[in-house]
Amino acid sequence: MSRTMAPKNSAVFLLGLLLSCVAMSSAARILEEAVPSKEEHQPEGPQIPKVELPPFPEVHLPPKPELPKVKLPPVPEVHLPPKPELPKVELPPVPEVHLPPKPELPKVELPLVPEVHLPPKPELPKVELPTFPEVHLPPKPKLPKVDLPPKPEMPAVPVFHFPKTEAKPRELPSR
Repeated sequence: MSRTMAPKNSAVFLLGLLLSCVAMSSAARILEEAVPSKEEHQPEGPQIPKVELPPFPEVHLPPKPELPKVKLPPVPEVHLPPKPELPKVELPPVPEVHLPPKPELPKVELPLVPEVHLPPKPELPKVELPTFPEVHLPPKPKLPKVDLPPKPEMPAVPVFHFPKTEAKPRELPSR
């Protein structure tokens, strides 16, 4: 019975997949048409005139007030009870273990390695290399001397002095 249901289920699945693809493609087409193209001319906003702000007023803060030194109350002494003495635990003695003596392995005598007599190496004939002809290169041409203009001086870094502004002293919150 399950064999006959499998083709029906796969056909329904494929039909649903096809319908969802059709719906997605039509939705994508609608979205593409709704987006304005970049080539269309967009109106420019009104030009805002630049406004020069007045310089910041200088601020002179009053000196920091000295706070009174606070005396903390003395820390009370705490008397803890003495630590209880733990009973001494005696461990039982470790039993002695008597291992049997290690058995001695029999000595194995290795056979002697026979000596090998190799024939003497043959002498290779001496090979003479051909001589290379001498190469005569033309002399290097003299390069003209170029006078470079002097290096330009680095401009000085401007130093900015910000005007100091006057500010109202903050009030401390009352307790």
